[in-house]
Amino acid sequence: MTSLPKKVPALIVYAQGIVEHLTGNPYFPTPAPTIAAIIAAIHDLQAAETAALARAKGSIAVRNDKRKALIGLLQQVRSYIQAIADADAANAVSVIQSAGVAVRKTPMRHARVFAAKPGRVSGVATVVATSAARRASYGWQYSTDGGKTWVAVPSTLQAKTTVSGLVPGSTAQFKYRAVTKTGEGDWSQPVALMVH
Repeated sequence: MTSLPKKVPALIVYAQGIVEHLTGNPYFPTPAPTIAAIIAAIHDLQAAETAALARAKGSIAVRNDKRKALIGLLQQVRSYIQAIADADAANAVSVIQSAGVAVRKTPMRHARVFAAKPGRVSGVATVVATSAARRASYGWQYSTDGGKTWVAVPSTLQAKTTVSGLVPGSTAQFKYRAVTKTGEGDWSQPVALMVH
């Protein structure tokens, strides 16, 4: 779920939207905290905001206390909404949206796989591996004779390297291993590439 609004007027509108969406919603038969408690907190904050805008003495501190109280109730109701959504994982997004709450989009990250690709110029290959750790180095080797002999490539601190000096039209195999604070990993299975 997305974060709560920071400004008081936006927070009030947000809370009113939650109340409107929870009222009579079949997914949420017994909201916790109750809708009446949220409505009372909204009214208290509205009154305190009006007093603060009129610059009444001590009204800012009262408004801030009422804001904290409403935020506390909204956080509780959001936990309740999340618990109901978690219980129905197949319909979780619909359940959350039916409560008037926006669903946070999760970033889609594609796992990097070990692969070799043709480089930008002839006779060059770019080799990319899966990152092993935040702090790791990578040892690289290649073979042009079907894996009988392996030639070392300089180690890198990134999970990629460029291998040059390959014969265009030949097939090269590449493998790597990660070195982390726990030690050297095993060599990967080789991947092959027809050199361009």
